[in-house]
Amino acid sequence: MATVRNDELGFYVLAGQPKSPRDLIDELREAEALGIGTAFISERYHSKEAATLSGAAGAVTNQIRIATAATNHNTRHFMVTAAYALTMHRLTGGRFVLGIGRGIEMLQKIYGIPTIKTAEMEDFALLMRKVLAGETVVGHDGPAGAYPVLRLGTDAAAGLPLLLAAFGPRSLAMGGRCFDEVVLHTFFSDETTARCVRTVKEAAEQAGRDPASVKVWSCFATIGDHLSPDARLMKSVGRMATYLQGYGDLLVRTNRWDPGVLERFRADAVVGGFAGGIDQLATTEQLEHIATLIPDEWTAAAATGTPDECVDAIQGQLALGCDGVILHGATPAELVPIIDAYRARRR
Repeated sequence: MATVRNDELGFYVLAGQPKSPRDLIDELREAEALGIGTAFISERYHSKEAATLSGAAGAVTNQIRIATAATNHNTRHFMVTAAYALTMHRLTGGRFVLGIGRGIEMLQKIYGIPTIKTAEMEDFALLMRKVLAGETVVGHDGPAGAYPVLRLGTDAAAGLPLLLAAFGPRSLAMGGRCFDEVVLHTFFSDETTARCVRTVKEAAEQAGRDPASVKVWSCFATIGDHLSPDARLMKSVGRMATYLQGYGDLLVRTNRWDPGVLERFRADAVVGGFAGGIDQLATTEQLEHIATLIPDEWTAAAATGTPDECVDAIQGQLALGCDGVILHGATPAELVPIIDAYRARRR
């Protein structure tokens, strides 16, 4: 009997620090067997290049949707990205979602990549819709770039969904205006999540779109008690600490948390001693110390506890207005007891 797909659930491939990008193959097969609806691919500038992973994902799956969440629109020429999207659309029989995001400004500066502006992403989305619909665009000169001609051909992919990984209110509103799906950030409080959903839906309505047509995903840390204590510590404290390293001001401002806590976190000698991501380099002892710097409420927005308690939390995200929940930071193998409990209660 075919597995029933839970379209409202997703996961990120290659969560944490996988040994090899080839781990994606077994993960996707397990995810399809579990009935997870969408596999999200996040891009990093080493062994997680999105186009390569997308092609592999499309080749080894038959049902699950494959979404980039996210790649950056300015690291490939527009036509290269358009060709990538169309190729994936055809390879997967329409299961591909092209997702973009702003990226991490600190890394972009290090590598000499231009900082991405909201207007650029909006212009990119409008252009991509035209080109995927089979239009020929001539003489475009806008925030996303100047192009003499853009054309995929008449047999393109007008129905291919566009996704935005969004954070601040301007990006969220732009997602409601121009995109089909919006992915929120991890560790958003309930109040922040509900506020962000409203921002997206209201912007969609103001743009003359059906708010229900824009799918908002909660990116929800999923850390069940069946995992080891060390793994739970890394997936909660380690991940939060890394976010605070990369864009702490934005996360604190968005959640309306106390910025003084972030200042003390940054001033700590242990935190300052890391030349890379804390979730990649920290020992358990270091994480236990860092945990004393981060209020419990900052990591509380997560699915924790028994499988049933995790399901309660997941359903709570849907009750806040989210249309889907990404079970973030966990592999399909780690999600088995939670998905089993979710399916039983969903029936």
